Parts: sequence; C-alpha cells; structure tokens
Amino acid sequence: YGHSNQLRQARAMGDYLIVGVHTDEEIAKHKGPPVFTQEERYKMVQAIKWVDEIAPGAPYVTTLATLDKYNCDFCVHGDDITLTIDGKDTYEEVKTAGRYRECKRTQGVSTTDLVGRMLLMTKAHHSNIDEDLDYRKHTDNFGKGPKGHSPWTGVSQFLQTSQKIIQFASGKEPQPGDTIIYVAGAFDLFHVGHVDFLEKVHQLAEKPYIIAGLHFDQEVNRYKGKNYPIMNIHERTLSVLACRYVSEVVIGAPYAVTADLLDHFRVTLVCHGMTEVVPDKDGSDPYEEPKQRGIFQLVDSGSNLTTDLIVQRIIKNRLEFEARNQKKEAKELAVLEAMRRLEEEKH
Repeated sequence: YGHSNQLRQARAMGDYLIVGVHTDEEIAKHKGPPVFTQEERYKMVQAIKWVDEIAPGAPYVTTLATLDKYNCDFCVHGDDITLTIDGKDTYEEVKTAGRYRECKRTQGVSTTDLVGRMLLMTKAHHSNIDEDLDYRKHTDNFGKGPKGHSPWTGVSQFLQTSQKIIQFASGKEPQPGDTIIYVAGAFDLFHVGHVDFLEKVHQLAEKPYIIAGLHFDQEVNRYKGKNYPIMNIHERTLSVLACRYVSEVVIGAPYAVTADLLDHFRVTLVCHGMTEVVPDKDGSDPYEEPKQRGIFQLVDSGSNLTTDLIVQRIIKNRLEFEARNQKKEAKELAVLEAMRRLEEEKH
C-alpha cells in the first residue's frame, strides 16, 4: 500500500501513468533478492487502479531516453534516495534535465519493514514445522540483527487516518443493473494470488460491484494462527482499496456472512476462493446463509500463491534478506548522519 500510495500521488500529477517495473536480475543486482517474480510484479502493478500502463523490464537507472521512449513528460519518485550498487543517484540525469517530480513517502511502512515482520514470524513459537531440522537450527537467530537482538518490533508503525481511506476509496455507489458481489478474507500481504481471485470474480458479471469484507486482526489470528496477520487491518484496508477490481471495503467484517450483511448491501453473489474455509467459533459454516439462498460460488483463481508461501520464500532467502535489510538500515543511518552534520554546519 506504500507503493500504491506513491502511484496514487504520481497519477494526480498528470493525465496518464506508466509504471516501469524492473526485472528480477536488475533488483538482485542493486537491492537483493526480490520477494515476487517479475511476472508476478507486472500483474500486481497493473492491478493498481491508478496505473494506466506498465513498462516491463524498466532499467534501474532512469534516463531521458527511457522517458522519451514512453512519451513521458517527467518521472516521479518518492522522497527517499535510491542509489545504484556503486552509490550513484538513479535519477541524476532526469533531475538535471528538470524532468523529475517527487511525492511523499508513506510513513510507517517499507518492503524492508514487512520483510522484518516476516522474519520475526519464523521464531519457534510461531512455527508449526517443529520436525524441520533446518528451522530448529535457526529459530534463535531468525529476524535478528548482528547485535543479537531484533531490529524489528514486528508491530506496524503505520497510523491510519480517515483522509487516507478517502484518498484510496473509489467513492462510487452501486448503480442500477450492477451485480453486487461480496468476498471476504484476511487479504494479508495483498499479492498476486488475491489479484487473480478478484479478477476472476470481476469477470463473473457484466457490471460487477465487488465489496471486500476484511476480518479484524484477532479474527484472522484465530483461523490463521501463528503470527498472522502480518499487516494490520488498517494496512490491509488500503492494500485492497488500491485494487482496480474492488469497489468497496467492509472494515472488520463479521466472519460469518449473515443475513443482515447480505440484505444491507443487497448482495447478489458471494464468492470464495479454493482455500480452506475454517469453521466459525461455534463450529458452524460461515457461508451457511449465502449457501441457503443459493448465491454462493467457489472461484478458482488458477493461482497457488498464498501468504504462507510468500513467508516461506522470505525464509528460504533469509540470509540474503537480512543482509539486505542491514545494508538498508546502514544506508538510512548514513543519510540521517549526513543531514545532522549539515544542520550543525548551518548553525
């Protein structure tokens, strides 16, 4: 949702937004291993509602030639510095030419922060893979910095505001003739599996109006266990709202899809993916009501990607990710130190 917020701000600066997405090779060279493959990232970026077009395989260093190739007047980046592997500003050329704009970075989140939260999840008391020797061997140092303590709290620093939700929301009411479709879940670490599912649901009707019900953190923890959800309800709300297939979000939706909910939103269809449906606290089927009404439908997204699998990818590349995070942390400290020195010199 930090990326989505940046794209939202960029789109507001012009009329047409083209987003350059780097290849896996480019990211591995300059930043470390990517969590998602380039194909997954192309699809995810294209699904963000402020994006008009993507430029696959975009070069890591943005040049005037790239801007001209896509007929762009200027490029936009967040107000954090990005450097190449040899320490050069990746936007130097376009800045000099006056074809660069900046947008505000979303406070309280970064890829580094989310990776840190996932690394923390893999401590012994959060893992049910006790028989895996490799896990057991590393349980004490997962997610920890070189000083032997975790540099990550595992707690989100993001502060939600009503204004942020308004900026992300479509604000569109359902129109006569719309098919109102309800889906519900955690939508944690909003990823390409979610995008594939929502796209398939979107294709079920000529004029779909998709309402996504997001369960509260405690509810997600009840049926997912371990240290889920990784992102809190506020973060998950923005992630889902940024998707072009979603019209509305119910924040803290009830786990059981009730008659009241269906009647209130005038729901014509309720969809669920092929993942397991955990019974409600009383052992009942949370989809009992829509099934009785004959409006329940299972939808196969064709994707096997889950939040669990993403966490497993992080664990697999644990050492590389931790090295990347430490490098990023050192760079941020160096930038802060340089700023502090400049301030001192001023005074």
